[in-house]
Amino acid sequence: MSVQARVLSVATAHPPYKVSQPEVRALVEVLFEGLAGLERLLNIFENTGIESRYLAAPLEWFAAPRSFSEKNQRWFDTALELCEQASRKALGLAGLKPQQVGAVVLVTSTGLATPSLEAYLAQRLGLPLSVLRLPLWGLGCAGGAAGLARAAELAQQNPGRYVLLVAVELCSLTFVRGDKSKSNLVATSLFADGVAAAVLGQGAGGPAVLGGFSRLLPDSYAVMGWDLGLEGLQVRFAQSIPALVEGALGPLIEDGLAGYGLSSQDVQTWTLHPGGAKVLAAYRNGLGVDEKSLEAAFCVLKKYGNMSSPTVLFVLERQMYQLERPAPGSKGLLLALGPGFAAEGVVLQW
Repeated sequence: MSVQARVLSVATAHPPYKVSQPEVRALVEVLFEGLAGLERLLNIFENTGIESRYLAAPLEWFAAPRSFSEKNQRWFDTALELCEQASRKALGLAGLKPQQVGAVVLVTSTGLATPSLEAYLAQRLGLPLSVLRLPLWGLGCAGGAAGLARAAELAQQNPGRYVLLVAVELCSLTFVRGDKSKSNLVATSLFADGVAAAVLGQGAGGPAVLGGFSRLLPDSYAVMGWDLGLEGLQVRFAQSIPALVEGALGPLIEDGLAGYGLSSQDVQTWTLHPGGAKVLAAYRNGLGVDEKSLEAAFCVLKKYGNMSSPTVLFVLERQMYQLERPAPGSKGLLLALGPGFAAEGVVLQW
């Protein structure tokens, strides 16, 4: 009889440079000088629900133009160091040695490396050189949820093998100094850097993973994504995201849950990617998410900002270790949105 894989542990890490919203706002006011409506746009910093964030470089580093190669090299060096920190903590919490890991899933969208980052990480950690490697790139904020689903499938298919999931994003290093678009300004008010690692397998720990689902809104390419310019990746996202969460997301989620014989009414604990304060409010209005679940997401947003794919795993960490655990046997849904307008859901049983 097949036993569902469980989340055995979750651990997180962040870079050392902590910044407050007023500090970032002051720099952005200088960097975006001349942008029409700048004073009005800067008000967004007071409405994000964020107090502080962690960045991969000192704030003044972002005042100068940086080439794509310079930013990407900093991404590689910083990401690898933080991935090692989070992975060692997650393995320690699960009581496992690196040699017991049979597969590693690494999620990112904010930098490039070939060989991919997990090849370096596996050798730093001392994982077996036969470890199955699955790099996932381009899923944006939805990557943490998609990675959790793929990691659980690998653990389910290979009983006795443990799977290490790592999601790493250094969003700040995608900042383009010469891009004075409104999207770029909004991104400076929201995005941050962080890493989360989780271990999945058979045993005791966190929730069991019943399965995942993916839903994509057709022709939604313009809603969220990257454009590639000479200075690197440039953020693309639309003002319509909160409205889409309130309107279009509900049917997508109900459709995904129906595959497990569930509806949103059966979900007792929501583990939500906090894309922003407006997005979380839209979850409340569109899906009827309970206040306890929202508090976990709002708290992560307040302390860390939107770190893209690892963020939802920061929320899961908070629910597993810092808050009262959901009732045993109760159903949960871990949910994140990604580019264009896509939903990745993971059905959990606590």
